[in-house]
Amino acid sequence: MQAEPIAPAIVPAAQDLLTELDHERLLTRRVLERAPEDYFGWQPHPKSMTLGKLAWHTADMLGGIESALQSTEVDLATMDFSTPKPADTEALLRQFDAEGAAARTLLAAASPADWAVTWTLRHGPHVIMQQSRAATVRHLISHTIHHRGQLSVYLRLLDVPVPYIYGPNADAQTM
Repeated sequence: MQAEPIAPAIVPAAQDLLTELDHERLLTRRVLERAPEDYFGWQPHPKSMTLGKLAWHTADMLGGIESALQSTEVDLATMDFSTPKPADTEALLRQFDAEGAAARTLLAAASPADWAVTWTLRHGPHVIMQQSRAATVRHLISHTIHHRGQLSVYLRLLDVPVPYIYGPNADAQTM
């Protein structure tokens, strides 16, 4: 499915994306801080990622913003999908902080013309997604949120208190 081209006049402003990125980074970091190192090899189901792999993927996801802003496509057929095994929770946080800071710097430096450039995700000749860079950045932020949600379920299954995300929950009644 291909998205319709977005006219430059309606491309989201960098400030809107920066505000969203900053807020979601704060919330995602709270969840990553709770990732228990002793359970990095645990997985809730044989088809699921291990906690360590999911946590690393979540910590590394915002690195895709660099790719989106510095290229016009990514071909999954040529990518190495091996995931480094995080040494500990601090390593996850360092990766997440570094990727988030780099994403923020690149977003702040992008010109209005950069946002309208079409970006493509493909697997060999098969086009998976083709949309503006602005939509791609928003997709990457949303994809980070998706994996943060998965990670919070892992925490619940391991009886690790889940931090509040958008409001109070069973573990955090106050904000």
